[in-house]
Amino acid sequence: MRLLLLVLCLAPLALRAATWTVRPGEAIQPVLDRAAAGDVIEVERGHYSGNLRIDKPLTLRGLQRPTLTAGMKGDAIRVTAPDVTIEGLIVRDSGDSLLEQNAGIYLAPGAHRAVVRRCDLVYNLFGLWIEKADGVRIEHNLIVGKRDYPSAQRGNGVQLYNTRGAQIIGNNISFVRDALYVDVSHDAVFRGNRLHHSRYGTHYMTSYRNLWEDNDTYLNRGGLALMEVRNQVVRNNRAWGNTDHGIMLRTLQDSVIEGNVVAGNGRGFFIYDVEYARLAGNLVVNNRVGVHLSAGSTRNEVEGNDFIGNREQVRYVGARDETWGARSGNHWGNYLGWDRDGDGHGDVRYEANDLVDRLVWRHPAVRLLLASPAIQALRVVAQQFPLVRVPSVVDPKPRMAPAHPEWKRWHDLPSPAGH
Repeated sequence: MRLLLLVLCLAPLALRAATWTVRPGEAIQPVLDRAAAGDVIEVERGHYSGNLRIDKPLTLRGLQRPTLTAGMKGDAIRVTAPDVTIEGLIVRDSGDSLLEQNAGIYLAPGAHRAVVRRCDLVYNLFGLWIEKADGVRIEHNLIVGKRDYPSAQRGNGVQLYNTRGAQIIGNNISFVRDALYVDVSHDAVFRGNRLHHSRYGTHYMTSYRNLWEDNDTYLNRGGLALMEVRNQVVRNNRAWGNTDHGIMLRTLQDSVIEGNVVAGNGRGFFIYDVEYARLAGNLVVNNRVGVHLSAGSTRNEVEGNDFIGNREQVRYVGARDETWGARSGNHWGNYLGWDRDGDGHGDVRYEANDLVDRLVWRHPAVRLLLASPAIQALRVVAQQFPLVRVPSVVDPKPRMAPAHPEWKRWHDLPSPAGH
């Protein structure tokens, strides 16, 4: 009986849902005002002006990609209601006020479960500003910022502030300040995005239990930056050609960083104040510095990674040795040991930050001689006479062969990171 009553109550709502059509030469806002909750507004191909406000649950759908321009003032679309879907539009020309956070689409507090998909958000200050709106889905959009503006005067591609359960999937974001800016936003999924030609590909702060998977972060100043976060999973991403770092882990705990490719960056991994993290199965190749490790980053599990062709494998700043690879070892492209018993692991340990490494730091011209027999002999001698030894990253079970068969393709990738 209760089910029957519920169906009878909902039936009139379904019957009242309507589809409205907006044609070139007509205004969109009056139709939004007249529409009822649950209605669909379809906008035909054409050019429309205005700063739209959506204050009820409905769908705004573009047919054959109409263009909406904000005329360089305010937000192009501001959403204040839950359960709004926006799809198939070209949204452009927001205002320039960083103070007012002008955006192509502004999801205001309470715009829960909003969906923005298959839109082009171009020449807006912020592509999407999302604040205190939970369960949003941002899918398969093209977001290009005001590329003629200096980086500091641009907004971010997608800005998440104080949200839960966001899904940011399959977007292509470029020429913004930070492609994804995430602050105090938890339980989110970031998957399959392409983030490039910006300051940071992504900039995380104080956000927990997020998944970062299968994204490409390239040709930025910095790739992926995770700062003051916990319980992250960073899996199967590719960070390449970034002038500073590929992946920054700063003040991070209880996280998994696995299966990523970090290639051709200034620093592959920048690890600062990191504890209780697992770094496994990553390919770190052809960076100026493979890993920059400092600030008491310890009690981490670092296993099964390949470090190949980096100008400096590890730049370590610490007061005592840090052991990596205690269980199964990592592969180091500059390892000079041997494997007499054929078990796939070197018979002598690998040690970063040895005499040769420190010589290179002080006198960069020595790089020209790294492949010479004299430098290799100096490295072996330093291992036998450790009087000048300093604390180092030590791998007791270095792997003789890399685990990634595709490492050479990434090694040969042209890199703009100043190598």
